[in-house]
Amino acid sequence: MEIKADARKYQEIECDALVIGVFEGESVTEGLLAELDHQSAGAIGSLFETGEFTGKSGESAYLVGASGLKARRLLLLGAGKADEADTNLLRKLAGTATRTLRGKKAKSITFLHRTEKNLATDAQAITEGALLSLFEPDKYHTSNKTESLLETLLITAGGAGSEEIARGIERGRIIAEATNFGREVINEPANILTPTELAHRAWGMAKEYGLRIDVIEEQGMKELGMGALLGVSQGSAEPAKLIVLTYTPEQESNETIAIVGKAVTFDTGGISIKPADGMEKMKYDMAGGATTIATMRAIAQLKPAVKVIGVIPATENMPGGKAQRPGDVVTAMTGKTIEVINTDAEGRLILADAVAYARQLGATRIVDLATLTGAVLIALGDVYVAAMGNDQSWIDTVIAAGRKAGEKFWQLPLDKEYREQIKSEIADIKNVGGRKAGTITGAWFIGEFVDDTPWVHLDIAGTAWNESTKPHLAIGPTGICVRTLVTLVCDQSGN
Repeated sequence: MEIKADARKYQEIECDALVIGVFEGESVTEGLLAELDHQSAGAIGSLFETGEFTGKSGESAYLVGASGLKARRLLLLGAGKADEADTNLLRKLAGTATRTLRGKKAKSITFLHRTEKNLATDAQAITEGALLSLFEPDKYHTSNKTESLLETLLITAGGAGSEEIARGIERGRIIAEATNFGREVINEPANILTPTELAHRAWGMAKEYGLRIDVIEEQGMKELGMGALLGVSQGSAEPAKLIVLTYTPEQESNETIAIVGKAVTFDTGGISIKPADGMEKMKYDMAGGATTIATMRAIAQLKPAVKVIGVIPATENMPGGKAQRPGDVVTAMTGKTIEVINTDAEGRLILADAVAYARQLGATRIVDLATLTGAVLIALGDVYVAAMGNDQSWIDTVIAAGRKAGEKFWQLPLDKEYREQIKSEIADIKNVGGRKAGTITGAWFIGEFVDDTPWVHLDIAGTAWNESTKPHLAIGPTGICVRTLVTLVCDQSGN
């Protein structure tokens, strides 16, 4: 679907449907709604009078076009309370409109932005919402696939600021397309998306967008001393890969931001095997890695003035005859020894070597993200990403980037008392700290390998997968954190 700015007034644009967000309690006797009510021969006013449409969030009304309009249909979407509106509302409205009108076989849509303020930012949000809404997880359907006739989405602000809108559209397109690329990768079944295939797709992306890519094989990992990563991979017939993507700006950068993403392409739990019920979803235990690759794709196009490296440790966690056992001791790249208490706590093991390697590559700031713990689902559900780290300023910066990007983060404590839970009697640390504060102790473990480098850990286990279809988003992978990480990097560079 092509998205373009349009400098014409909404009455002049010919399209299949004109989309308008309406706030709760908005009057139909003045302003835009009064105009539309007059043009629709009182149809809108009638909807308000009968209570069929009031502007509450989630409401919609689909009307035959009005006289004086070239749009053949009107789609009114409830925007909720005006004082609760934010940029993310536009993403949801645009996504809802696109999914709704796709189902009605529309080919052309016009989204009316009702203010002349923040045009670039808002156009970016509208574009993101529209494109993200079109992703469907039905790639392997041989029939009954979701079809779309949508060809164009025009964004107008009543004739104002078309250049600003166009800038926002372009930025939104880059970020949304990168996010959908990541979602496609996350959605792949594990028999197709092995660590080798993930490296292959990262390679193709890097070559297309001008990134440097290095793929370290298991022999290279042995030479680097990555016993934690190799310990997880040794039970699988599929070799592990350590994927490193590098974006270097044209001008010299004093900062190097590392984004480190867990990529367990299938997680059985290893010898500490998971229950069979729901194990099929463990194909998305590589969401952190896919998100990192997607983020690097967007960064390559937006060209911020800061160096960025993406580090993706990719492996399967299988219960083969060579698999590591509970009670084994492995040695990480830093020389720190780890007692493996539970082989299903494998994500922190592979991240231990990955963040250490990011430091070796010169990272001055690190963000890691992973579908790390089931405990985060209990703590925060599917609404917030858990954030923890060793530098409050860096934590605040990441959370602020999320707020700006329309993604929610909640900081959990990382007090020293929690470190006591991962002490081991026979090694430096152990990989689990018991049932209490599982999300926090998982983060503490990773933090053991970043030294004093400012670092934030993001646990996306509760937010990486959408369990049900929403009006603006399909069931399946969400692509959480791509927008935040892109915003974070661009803001650090002053873009």
